[in-house]
Amino acid sequence: MNEFASFLITFRETLEMALIVGIILAYLVKIKKPEYHKTVYVGVGAGIIASVITAIAFNSIAGGFTGAAEQLFEAVTMLFGAFLITVMIVWLMRWRNVANNLRHKVKEEVSHEHRTGLFLLVFFSIFREGVETVIFLGTTGFTAGSYSLIGSVGGIALAVFLGFLLFVEMVKIDLRKVFLATSILLVFFAAGLVAHSVHEFQEAEALAIGTEEAWNINPPVNPDGTYPLLHEGGAIGSIAKGLFGYNGNPSLLEVLSYAAYLGIIGAIIIFNTKIKPKGSKIPAENRIGK
Repeated sequence: MNEFASFLITFRETLEMALIVGIILAYLVKIKKPEYHKTVYVGVGAGIIASVITAIAFNSIAGGFTGAAEQLFEAVTMLFGAFLITVMIVWLMRWRNVANNLRHKVKEEVSHEHRTGLFLLVFFSIFREGVETVIFLGTTGFTAGSYSLIGSVGGIALAVFLGFLLFVEMVKIDLRKVFLATSILLVFFAAGLVAHSVHEFQEAEALAIGTEEAWNINPPVNPDGTYPLLHEGGAIGSIAKGLFGYNGNPSLLEVLSYAAYLGIIGAIIIFNTKIKPKGSKIPAENRIGK
């Protein structure tokens, strides 16, 4: 079961897209430049189209590998995915600076009547989030066997709906709490990607250290061939595998890499928390409806 993993990824990424577009549109209204809205919409459309093309290309490339080459491709992709998740979490922890920098860039492009510059700003913002989504969903497929179309569409739909409500000021939500909750889940998802990447490197015989089995808690397969609930192939175990990289019989290096990632990201979060302004709520000027 990987519906929730796919939902979480598309919800988080689409919400970021909605916030970026919302901030830009709201700021254009504030400075009385609504004629630039069309440029923003074109940039969003182009970014989405480019993301779809990237998704098709990614799936085509991923399907072209077999054997050790496939394992190495998956290992590198999962490691890169974990890196992107880490960057994304740190980036959003400084949301106030992100929002202010975004407004500054929009103001600079509009003041010089650079519609192309505004288009590129929106295009690359959307395209970056789209590429991250493609990679994250791809890594979900590597760890859980496939990604869920229903979960993905559900995440996109909810994020778009929430972004709309925020933009028209129909609801007031402390986005930091939303990002905090999803960030915690994504941290463990990324740790699982790191550990699974190590597993693939070892399977491809590209990493020969720490290959000894740390433990094996997988219950025996049922007489009828089905998996027990807590087996990594069972109902509960497969969910934990897709979300958190659970492995019933990990190698020593997998365990160490999982723990090391959690330690590193924990230190990064603590450091960034200390340098943030006090207060848990996002200031009014950083809400997309303002």
